[in-house]
Amino acid sequence: MPALDKRRRGRLKDWRANGARGGGGNVKTSLLAIVLGTATLHAQPEGIWQGYDGEWGHVSRQLMALAQATPAEKFAWRPAPGVRSMSEVYMHIALANFYLLSVTGPKMPADIKSSDMEKTVTAKADVIDWLKRSLDAVKTAHASVKPDDLQRKVKIADRDANVDGMYLRIIIHANEHMGQLIAYARMNGIVPPWSKAGE
Repeated sequence: MPALDKRRRGRLKDWRANGARGGGGNVKTSLLAIVLGTATLHAQPEGIWQGYDGEWGHVSRQLMALAQATPAEKFAWRPAPGVRSMSEVYMHIALANFYLLSVTGPKMPADIKSSDMEKTVTAKADVIDWLKRSLDAVKTAHASVKPDDLQRKVKIADRDANVDGMYLRIIIHANEHMGQLIAYARMNGIVPPWSKAGE
């Protein structure tokens, strides 16, 4: 830590000596060095920059943490009529995980008996159970995929795709709706557990 502080002080001294007098590129370079030096002081979330499995673990932990931090009565909240409620967004993620995964080979769970489950499964404990099952299913399936299998061709909605593209769609979809759920939470005064209080 003292060595890092010394390096940052040195960069700041260089910036004052060179960049602050109009060195152009030196200013940008020095500021970038200061920012990157500061970033190393803060712990990075587990899974970030660790490939698909690391990133999947990261979004999975955040989804579960946010769902668990949300009071049960808020699962019925929706921002406007005709827009998905909190429980419906979580169930949409869970059901999409299972469906998109099934395109790559694993079977859909036998207890998915209705296309209306997004609207009919609303209790917090049930929603969280489905969400966790779906997140675990993706994790397990991806861990067992052989590299060559990622290029295997699949069909979805009358379009050609490959297994790798399906896993990419799964993680993008989960992150897209994570953003939606964070907005829902904030609108209800719920701070995501990984954020500092008051942010």
